[in-house]
Parts: sequence; structure tokens; C-alpha cells
Amino acid sequence: MAGMTDQRRLVLGSASPARLGLLRQAGLAPEVIVSGVDEDAITASTPGELALVLAEAKAAAVAARPEAAGALVVGCDSVLELDGEAYGKPSDAEEATARWKSMRGRSGILQTGHCVVDTATGRTVSATASTVVRFGEPSDAEIAAYVASGEPLHVAGAFTLDGRSAPFVEAIEGSHGNVIGLSLPLLRRLLAELGVSITDLWV
Repeated sequence: MAGMTDQRRLVLGSASPARLGLLRQAGLAPEVIVSGVDEDAITASTPGELALVLAEAKAAAVAARPEAAGALVVGCDSVLELDGEAYGKPSDAEEATARWKSMRGRSGILQTGHCVVDTATGRTVSATASTVVRFGEPSDAEIAAYVASGEPLHVAGAFTLDGRSAPFVEAIEGSHGNVIGLSLPLLRRLLAELGVSITDLWV
């Protein structure tokens, strides 16, 4: 059992307050180092692959920094897959409105790439978690009010489960946290592949 003195540092390579909140709720105390990766410069053939490649790029960028030496670095990226296309954060209110009008009454797949780099050993593990999201049918007025709140412009797929759009999501199949931005069950498995028990990172 790891004592407080030799506990591994956990670094989250993301500016996402939702991901940080999920880790803290699970008993972890990650430091945050934002990757600064240019997401628009990265492409992939499928939405799931795109989420994974972005997560790997973020984790690698943070792991290469001197201040991350010796830490376990977690990188994540989420995209919504709808009709085989990948949707990240909408660029403006108009796009967010059109996105919601196309999503309502349908299902999409929230793909979140996860990558963990053990900077002490140089080992990297990664995988994508997929969660099916069934959208409700908000009215045009409800969509307009939601877009006016500004929230959908800051989240992949223009929605989140832990905010104002929660009433517009009918159901999900899979990890709830994954839709918010990070699958804790998948993180536990990736850490285990690196020989680290998630319970040893509890504070």
C-alpha cells in the first residue's frame, strides 16, 4: 500500500473543469497542466480514432514537460459521433443551434479517448470509451434558450450531462462519466496495465 510520502503524482493534461471534478469526486487529487495541443491540426479516419489520437497527443505533450517528470499523466479528448461524423465543440451559436436540431430525437455515440503516460517508465497505454446517448426532443425555444446560456459552446457535441442540457438527454448506455469527459472504469483499467492501483492514488 502506498504511503503518503511515496504516492505517485497524477497530472491531468486538460483544462476541462468537468474532468477535474470527476477525478476529485473519485478521491483523486490531480494537478492540471494544459497540453496546448492544436486540435484542429490532428485528423483521423473515424471519430473514435480521432478521440484517441487527440488524447494521445495531449498526454504526450504534457508528459514531455519537465514539470511532469515522474508523474502519471492522463490525457483525454471527447467527440460526438453522429452519422459517422465527429463533432467537437461547436464554433458558434448558429452551429450549436443547428447541431441540436439535428440531434433531437436521435442517438449519438460519445467517444472519449483516454491516454495514460507513466513518465517514470516511459510506458504509454490508451483506449477509447464509447457511450450511446439518446437525445430527447427539446423545442426550438428550449434549444434557443440553451444556446443563449453559452454552455454548448464549451463542450464536445454541444451538450453535457452535468449542466443545463441534462433535461434534454433521455438515456445513455455505458459510462456516465465518459459523457462528462472521462470514464473512471477505463482509467482504472489503464492504470492497472501500468501496474498502478487507482486506490493507491486516493488522497
